[in-house]
Amino acid sequence: MDLNQTPSANRIHIAFFGMRNAGKSSLMNAVTGQNIAVVSEIKGTTTDPVQKSMELLPLGPVTVIDTAGLDDSGALGILRTEKTMQVLRKTDIAVLVINAMYGMTSFDEQILNQITSQQIPYVLAYNKIDLKPDLKRQITIDERTVFVSAATGEGVKELKEKLAHFAKRKQEKFILKDIVAPKDTVVLVIPIDKAAPKGRLILPQQQVIRELLDIGATAVMTQDDNLADTLGNLKTKPRLVITDSQAFAKVSKIVPEDMELTSFSILFSRYKGNLERQVAAVKVLDTIKDGDKILIAEGCTHHRQCDDIGTVKLPNWIRKYTKAEPQFVFTSGTEFPQDLSGYRLVIHCGGCMLNEREMQSRLQTAQKQNVPISNYGTAIAYMNGILQRTVRPLNIELADK
Repeated sequence: MDLNQTPSANRIHIAFFGMRNAGKSSLMNAVTGQNIAVVSEIKGTTTDPVQKSMELLPLGPVTVIDTAGLDDSGALGILRTEKTMQVLRKTDIAVLVINAMYGMTSFDEQILNQITSQQIPYVLAYNKIDLKPDLKRQITIDERTVFVSAATGEGVKELKEKLAHFAKRKQEKFILKDIVAPKDTVVLVIPIDKAAPKGRLILPQQQVIRELLDIGATAVMTQDDNLADTLGNLKTKPRLVITDSQAFAKVSKIVPEDMELTSFSILFSRYKGNLERQVAAVKVLDTIKDGDKILIAEGCTHHRQCDDIGTVKLPNWIRKYTKAEPQFVFTSGTEFPQDLSGYRLVIHCGGCMLNEREMQSRLQTAQKQNVPISNYGTAIAYMNGILQRTVRPLNIELADK
């Protein structure tokens, strides 16, 4: 992956929702200027969500998503609807496409209720207005409403401008800019990850390097086996040492106590979610008993290795720390359960492949059900007795040290 390419998780996610045959796919193609989705007069042509990362002026880098009609029926229709609802959880801006021939239907109202209940900015796009132009006189116009025709191009430019208007409200976030200054030196401890494609860095490492370059700081990269020599060769003390969480036990013994230390996972927990709540949740590990269910969730999917952190290392560390035999459940990608009531604890990855909206949705799902949710980095640091040290650079203090 090119370091200059905006990761999908950092792009504005714009999803098109609506009933079957409302023209969602046609309108998305018209907005993007590309034939991304298959278009047909047959209802239900779009079965699974279709997404495309691209540059969309005047918005910039976006991910656009086409979804199946939420009025789909039958057993397959239910599955397609569930997939569409998964998309809703990662949507930054929703476009509700309404068939102008019928106006706002009860199905459209149900979809709109789902969108507003999750506080997602939205635009109501009355499509096929060329077939019913008199609808313009019957509906009150506001900042969320636009009349469009995917067939003629009418209103498409206005729709893009409305999307850009809502996109500007999204506050830019940073990983390190509030704690690292220009000319600072930051040491990155990067063990060779077997799960990463050969010759590439994994996404959190790429994004941290990119941001350090933007800041004007100096990034020094090394492996854990070479860390002691690297630190010894530096003329000035580094502002921060950032390590892969898997290497916490080894790295924390090498890095002197007067040097700030954290991990990529902890940084991304702060960047994408609520680090304070995840730090507090990790104390549940002290009360884990035999048979307690622990969900270990990853935001991405990858080929499992024999020493995979999520399915092998983390469970082994938890067994060793708790001296118990919990029941572990593993999920990856979009398959995050909405019913968490049976779990004592959720431990989530840093979420680098998830956008902020989806990560927040998962945190809120756990919070509403009173299920503690923590993070790979915070859990590993806690079990190694260094959690306070690793969150101190982020100005977080533990309630009970």
